[in-house]
Amino acid sequence: MTVTLKLFATLSDHLPPEARHNEVTLDWAQGQTVQAVIDRLALPPRLVHLVLVDGVFIPPEQRTTRRLAAGEALAIWPPIAGG
Repeated sequence: MTVTLKLFATLSDHLPPEARHNEVTLDWAQGQTVQAVIDRLALPPRLVHLVLVDGVFIPPEQRTTRRLAAGEALAIWPPIAGG
């Protein structure tokens, strides 16, 4: 199944080389969880802050059970500080 992955800010450094800007379409095994994708990409846990699937917030406690479907978009932001 194909899933669009979008990584923002410093997380974009973790995108594969074929990514364009901050986005890449990847082929994953059917039924992958959000957490399985995060783990497979070796994203630093302290940088995985805001996680959305098709614009819907996925809280940390649901990331191990929320399964991705073909065509969905997974977007991840690190914590952002400002002043």
